[in-house]
Amino acid sequence: MPTPDPAGDLVPDLTAVVPAGGSGTRLWPLSRAASPKFLHDLTGSGRSLLQDTVERLRPLVGDRVLVVTGTRHADAVREQLPDLLPANLLVEPGPRDSMPAIGLAAAVLERRDPEAVLGSFAADHVIEQPEVFRERVHQAVRAAREGLLVTLGITPTRPATGFGYVRVGRALGVTGAPQVRHAEAFVEKPDAALAAEYVSSGTYLWNAGMFVVRAGTLLELLATRHPRMVQTLRRVAEDPSAIEELWGSLPRISIDHAVAEPAAAAGRVAVVPAPFGWDDVGDFSSLADLLPESAEHPGLRVLGPGHLVVDEGSTGLVAPRGGRTVVTLGLQDVVVVDTPDAVLVTTRQHCQDVKGLVETLRRTGREELT
Repeated sequence: MPTPDPAGDLVPDLTAVVPAGGSGTRLWPLSRAASPKFLHDLTGSGRSLLQDTVERLRPLVGDRVLVVTGTRHADAVREQLPDLLPANLLVEPGPRDSMPAIGLAAAVLERRDPEAVLGSFAADHVIEQPEVFRERVHQAVRAAREGLLVTLGITPTRPATGFGYVRVGRALGVTGAPQVRHAEAFVEKPDAALAAEYVSSGTYLWNAGMFVVRAGTLLELLATRHPRMVQTLRRVAEDPSAIEELWGSLPRISIDHAVAEPAAAAGRVAVVPAPFGWDDVGDFSSLADLLPESAEHPGLRVLGPGHLVVDEGSTGLVAPRGGRTVVTLGLQDVVVVDTPDAVLVTTRQHCQDVKGLVETLRRTGREELT
């Protein structure tokens, strides 16, 4: 187990749960169903997003990291995380959305330690200022010990329409956690005008899907509306060999819809404002914002070998991943992603539409590319 840092970050009753699923279709053709974005280095750090996530959590939890992933990605996760304890890789036979995945981890943790606190953090997000992140997780854990479901709400930097929001209420006065506040409601993705209103009000935070809660509390909250799911998850935790038989009976539902929204309405949810840099790397436009401008190619962000790019007068993002030279000439806000079997050429303005393009490929019989 890693030695805690001098600030005493290690939290003895906290286990990190890392759901590693999805296919990141807006980052096609880099991200594919068989090799989703969390397995890729998208920031130039030399580590995948999954590896960065686990390294960020190590000072808080040591080796108490549970990764939940699908069957087709389990070997890649093991390869990328060789220090992960074998019992801490939970493999889903098929995708059922975030609630079954996080719920299974909660049921496993509950059996190991009835007082265990879990912190759920996606495998494919980028977080800056890790020391601020750890301090806010500490506050969230203190509130979770009081029986609350706690979310880390990201301070908005723009009126984004691609994220859900949390409406922030009164301070809760949790000892040692001065920033913990009542979460009045979770709000769906707004339109542009409503998003601007949310941000200007100062009472809304982005919902980044980061939750801290006692494992038993999460299952208790889930059981209020989905008792059969809790029964099934506990059966699988007791007998892992039953997962193949039982997993398909679980509904496809997110943790937001299954637990967070109804629990907020019942006054059981707290929010910790999280003033650190955060990005879910949702598309190539957001990825371009994360990458530095190329010293060799001013105006361009380059993800991959810079010597494969030849440019004159262009701006945007180029990802030369196919081993070929990519030439751009006089294009503004261009996005070029070159892989061995597919090339994407679009603009930053249309990056959100890439998901629909992937659906078109599937519909037209080109599933081998997705």
